[in-house]
Amino acid sequence: MIKNPISISGYKKAASISILVLVFGIVFSSAIGALALVAAVTHSSATRTEKFEQALGISQAGIEYYRWHLAHTPTDFQDGTGQAGPYEHIFTDAFGNDSGTFSLSIDPPASGSSITTITSVGWLNSEPSIKRTIKARFGIPALSKYAFLHNANVWFGTGITVNGKILSNGGIRMDGTNGSTVQSAKSTYTCGTETGCSVPTVKDGVWGTGGPKELWTFPVPIIDFNGIAVDFSTMKNSSQTNGVYLGASGAYGYHLIFNSAGTVTIRKVTSALNRRGYSSENGCENLYQQISTETNVGTYSLATKPIIFIEDNLWVEGVINGRATVVAARFPLDVNYMNIWIPNNITYIAKDGHTSLGLIAQNNIYFGLNIPTAFEINGALLAQKGRVIRHNYYYSACSLYSNAVRNSLSLYGSLISNQKSYWNWGTVPTSGFTTRTITYDPNLYFEPPPYFPTQGEYEFISWEEE
Repeated sequence: MIKNPISISGYKKAASISILVLVFGIVFSSAIGALALVAAVTHSSATRTEKFEQALGISQAGIEYYRWHLAHTPTDFQDGTGQAGPYEHIFTDAFGNDSGTFSLSIDPPASGSSITTITSVGWLNSEPSIKRTIKARFGIPALSKYAFLHNANVWFGTGITVNGKILSNGGIRMDGTNGSTVQSAKSTYTCGTETGCSVPTVKDGVWGTGGPKELWTFPVPIIDFNGIAVDFSTMKNSSQTNGVYLGASGAYGYHLIFNSAGTVTIRKVTSALNRRGYSSENGCENLYQQISTETNVGTYSLATKPIIFIEDNLWVEGVINGRATVVAARFPLDVNYMNIWIPNNITYIAKDGHTSLGLIAQNNIYFGLNIPTAFEINGALLAQKGRVIRHNYYYSACSLYSNAVRNSLSLYGSLISNQKSYWNWGTVPTSGFTTRTITYDPNLYFEPPPYFPTQGEYEFISWEEE
C-alpha cells in the first residue's frame, strides 16, 4: 500500500524549483567569481599604479640629485666619475630602505651655451619592469636677463618706454614709462648733473615723473660688476677654433655686414672720415666714424662661425639670420679700449628665438651720426668698461649737423653698461631721438647669443615625461 503518493504535478513543481535553484546558483557563483576577478584585477591595477607613481618619484629624485650636484660642481657633467654615462644610483626611501634605482644621462651644454639636459629613468627594485623617464633642462641665466643693467646712476627721460626689467647699482631717475620692474641697489643717492640735478640733491634710489611707480623697488641686492666674467681669453680661443679671429688691422678697424642668407661679410676699413661730436666725458671729439674706403676680408657662415673676436674697433650692421656673438677687445686688456660703432640698422630676420646677436665692446658702443631716422637694433649689447651712447651732434662749439635728431630708436633685446648710457640731449632733443622704445627679448634669459656671459646658478627651464 502506497502512502502519501506524489502526484505528477508535484514532481514537476519540485523539478522546476530545483532547476531554478540551479540557475540562481550558477548565476550567483558567476557573479561571485566575476566580483572576485574584478577585485583581483582592481587590486593588481592599484598596486601597479602605485608602483608606477613610485617609479615616477624615484625618477624625479634623480633629477633633483643632479640639480644639487650642479649647484656644487657646475662644470661636472659626468657625475664625478670622469667617465661617460649613464650613471646609476640607489634610491633610499624615507624609512631607510633601498627601495629603488635611478639611472642618469647628462647632455652637457653645447659650445657657447649654458643649458644642460638631464634624463632620469627610475624604477622600484621590486618591480624593475615598471620604469618612468623624465627629461629636464637647466641653465645659468645670462647677463642679458634684464632690458637694462647698469653699474651707474642713470636717467630715463620723457619719451622713453621700457618693456622689461631695469636694474642699476646706482640711482635711477625715471621720467619715462616702465612696463616692468625698476630696481636700484641704492636706498638714496646724491643726484648730480648726470641725472638732471644742477645742485647735488639727495633722492630716493628710484624717483622721477614716470611710472607706474608701484613697480619701483629700492634698495635691492647689488649686482657685482667686478665679478661679471666677460672671459675674453675663452672667447678668443673659441673664435680661433670655432669662429673667426682677426688681430689688429693696422688701419681703422673692421666692418661687419650681416646678410639675410645667414652669413657675415667682413671688410677692413682703410680710411674713415671725421664727424665730430660732443660727449659728457670727453667734450668735443674727433670721431673717425664714416667709412670711406675698405677692402674685403671674407664672408663666413654663422652656422659654422658663431663667434667673431677681433682685436680692433668695429662697425656692425645688417640682417641677422642665425646666432652670433661679436667681440671687440684687444690684449693686454688693462691698457686697451676697443669700441663698436653701429652705423645702420641691425635687425633679426625673425624674432622667434632662433636668431640672436651679442655685441660685446671692451669699451663703448656708439650709435653713429648717419643712422636711419627710424633706427632699430636687435640684440644684446654689452659695454664692458664703458657705455652705450650717441654723441651730441648739434653743439655749437663742436658740430651742427642737420641729421642730429632722429625720429625713433627701437631696441629689441638687452642693454648692459658699466657706465651711464645716454643718447638724447635736451628735454625736446636737439640731438638724439624723439621717441625711444626698449623691448626685452625673453629668449635672452636662458638662450643668449653664443658665449655670452652668464651669472648665477643653474635654474630650472623645462620638464617633460617621455
